[in-house]
Amino acid sequence: MSASPKKSREAAADDAQFYLPAGTFFPSQAPTALTYDDVSLATLYSEVLPRETRLDTTLSDALALPMPIISADMDTVTESAMAIGMALNGGLGLIHYNLGEGEQVREVERVKFHVHGLIPDPIRVSPEQTIEDVLRRVEDKRFSFRTFPVVDEKGVLVGLLPGRVVKERYRTKKVAEAMAPRAEVYTLKEKELGKNPIATADKFFNEHLGIHKLLVVDDKDRLRGLFTLSDIERITEEARANVRPARDSKFRLVCGAALSAPRTAAGELDRDRIIAQAAALVEAGVDALAVSTAHGHTLGVGQTVRLLREQFPNLTLIAGNVTSGEGVAFLAEAGASAIKIGQGPGSICTTRMVAGVGIPQLTALYVSSLEAKRRGVRVIADGGITKSGDIVKALTLSDAVILGGLLAGCREAPGEIIEIDGKFYKQYRGMGSLSAMKAGSAARYGHEKSRASSAGPQKIAAEGIEALKEIAGSLDAVLAPLLGGLQSGLGYLGAHNLSELRTNARFARVTAAGMKEAAPHDVIEVKTSKA
Repeated sequence: MSASPKKSREAAADDAQFYLPAGTFFPSQAPTALTYDDVSLATLYSEVLPRETRLDTTLSDALALPMPIISADMDTVTESAMAIGMALNGGLGLIHYNLGEGEQVREVERVKFHVHGLIPDPIRVSPEQTIEDVLRRVEDKRFSFRTFPVVDEKGVLVGLLPGRVVKERYRTKKVAEAMAPRAEVYTLKEKELGKNPIATADKFFNEHLGIHKLLVVDDKDRLRGLFTLSDIERITEEARANVRPARDSKFRLVCGAALSAPRTAAGELDRDRIIAQAAALVEAGVDALAVSTAHGHTLGVGQTVRLLREQFPNLTLIAGNVTSGEGVAFLAEAGASAIKIGQGPGSICTTRMVAGVGIPQLTALYVSSLEAKRRGVRVIADGGITKSGDIVKALTLSDAVILGGLLAGCREAPGEIIEIDGKFYKQYRGMGSLSAMKAGSAARYGHEKSRASSAGPQKIAAEGIEALKEIAGSLDAVLAPLLGGLQSGLGYLGAHNLSELRTNARFARVTAAGMKEAAPHDVIEVKTSKA
């Protein structure tokens, strides 16, 4: 390894006057509040190549992510397709709550069962059924597979029905006649799986050419699970790739979901409804619940977080939004694991214009991060990020960032596609827009859904707009340059990981002329990088 260059005391002293650590820089700017374009980060001596950096982070002691990016819980950003894509890239998707309560649970289930390691409860058939019965079930449920384990009334494995016989020509045959008998079915005992079931299954498929299904049974030969070759190949390929998916302890993709703080007709917090929805989401396998409101430093949000913490003591709870140390302390005391910082920085948010409140994002992050360190909770930067450099700056003061507008044009986003003059766009709207509040997010902004939906005079102020985002292609294509820019930022600061980024970061104030200098200028641009 090469030796570090000798440091000049004079040079270091000169640098220290202009390039300041966060603890010195932000207080020196008070009471002025700053956002991303108001500052720039000073570079440092580095032996770190961008490709060598690690982007791992945690949202709680129970939830680690290989990538520090979360997709926003907005109804034009995150449903199951986006959450699946985020988890496959190492991040987290927060399923929004402008859905029916049952549909939100189903969206989480779609993420959790997108790719299976061990399928714990595989679809099974009875030996007494006919092939016609099986075909009808395949059609009704729209199964993409036709191979089924066969079990008796006690759950004991008696055979395997191969897909090649699940055909119309055999519809009158009984499953017992068409199945491969138990003696010909490959199985493993639960106790043989060891500490790494995926490695065990991978070894089995390597040793058994042409076998695509491996059943798992207990000591009494009762069916306990199923491995498929395609799932094992997917998971082992992920392990060798640079992109590391975010998975839970059962090798399922991680997924989060947002909750509101609804009230009864009497104005009391609807505790039963909150607990019921949270319990259903936990049963579906959700890894994090986010109590998402525009103003998180309120009685109702505190009560909701405290209620959830009492009911689910080990669950990762995200709460917000706040912009002060007092707000962080309030939510941390209530039981939040991670706290969202940001009021009004989003591209489609008008809270600062409508209500006259909100703090420019970097100062809000700095002030909030001080209390977060004291409380041992994580900080999530929510809103205002338009480019990869903003992500680098945000992560000098936070543990993760939430993206909305940058992801709204992805094909995985649920927004409606609109064609204008031959170009394609997706609908993108703030959750404080009138249409979003009519769809269910009114409580997020302290209003009643019924009032937001009424046709008569309304005592309601929209805090967001409806807009369009040009179609941006796949989520993978959008995230790649953002992550590349983040890794470059770490390289410039000599940081191997996000912890070192926070330690190494030194800030300088930028003027309007400096902002102009930072962007391409005095040229005719022919191609724009969106990183």
